[in-house]
Amino acid sequence: MLQNKNNRETVEVSVASERAEAIGGVLIALFAALMAISQMVNGELEEEMMIAHNNVVSYSNWYQSKSIKESLKESELDYLTALISSGIVTDEKVQVIEDKIASVQKNIDKYNAEKTEILNGSAFVGKENWTQDIEGEMGVIIGVKEWQQLAATYDYATKKFDYGMLFFQICIVLGAVCIIIYDNPILQKSLIVLMIIFGITGTFLSIYGYILAP
Repeated sequence: MLQNKNNRETVEVSVASERAEAIGGVLIALFAALMAISQMVNGELEEEMMIAHNNVVSYSNWYQSKSIKESLKESELDYLTALISSGIVTDEKVQVIEDKIASVQKNIDKYNAEKTEILNGSAFVGKENWTQDIEGEMGVIIGVKEWQQLAATYDYATKKFDYGMLFFQICIVLGAVCIIIYDNPILQKSLIVLMIIFGITGTFLSIYGYILAP
C-alpha cells in the first residue's frame, strides 16, 4: 500500500513536472517572439537616431559656415564705416561707400536670419521669416536644436528597448532552466512565475520605448 502511494506521488510529480515544462516552453516561445519584434523596432529606432546625430553635425557645420560669412561681412562693414569716419573718402565717393555699407548690412541681416532658421528650424521662425531653402524649397529646415532633441529622444527610447531586451533574455534563461529541471515542480513553478514577471516587465519597457519614440 505504501508502495502504491509512493508510485502515485511519483506519477503526480512527473505530471506536474511535464506540465511545468510545457508551460515553460510556451512562455519561452512567446517572449522570444516579443523579443524579436522589439529587436526589429529597436534597430529601426537606432537607425533614426544615427540619422538625427548625423544631421546635428551637418546642420551645425552649416550654421558655422553662415557665422563665418557673417563675421567677414561685419569686418567689411567696420572697415567701410571707419573709412567714412576718418574723412579719407572724398565727398563725391561718400555716397558710393554708403551704398556699399547698406549692401553689406543687408547681407549681414540675411546671414543672421539664415542662422536663426538653421538653428531653430523653419517652423519656429514662421513663414514670414523663411530665408533659407533646401534644393529650392522653402520652409523645410529642421533646426539644429530640433535635431538635437530628436537624437536625445531616440537615444532615450532605444535605452528602454535595451532594458526590455535584457529582461526578455533573463526570462528565456529562466525558461530554459525550468525545462531542464526534473522532479521539482515547486522550483519549476517559481521559475515560471519569475519568467512571467521578467517577460511582462520586458514587454512594458519595450512598449514604453515605442511610445517615447518620435
